Amino acid sequence: MNTLQTLGYEIRSKNAGPFSLTIDVFCKDSDTFAQLAAEPKLQAPAIAELFRRPAQLINVFPIEALSVIKISLPRPVVQGALQDRDMHGAQWAFILLDALGSGEDDRP
Repeated sequence: MNTLQTLGYEIRSKNAGPFSLTIDVFCKDSDTFAQLAAEPKLQAPAIAELFRRPAQLINVFPIEALSVIKISLPRPVVQGALQDRDMHGAQWAFILLDALGSGEDDRP
C-alpha cells in the first residue's frame, strides 16, 4: 500500500468530548476512498491494537458521500487530567500516519 500521506488528502485528529478522540481521513477522490475504506489497517481491530484500546470501543465510519473515514476511540485519560499529554487530541493522527506509512511498530 502507498502511504496514507500520498493517498489521503488530509488527516487530522481532535477532541470529541472529554472522553473520546476522533481521527478523520479526508480522501482526494472516490477511488482513494474505496482503497482506504478497504485497508485492513483502518479497520477497528487494527486501530484497537495500534492505540491499545479495546476493539469493541473503536468505531470506524466510512462516509462515502464525503470521501471521509472517521475513526472514534476512547481517550486514554480524561481530557485535562494531570496525565493528559495531548489535551486537544491533535497528535493522534501522527500515530496512524506512522503505522500506515512504515508498516512497522517501533513503539517502546
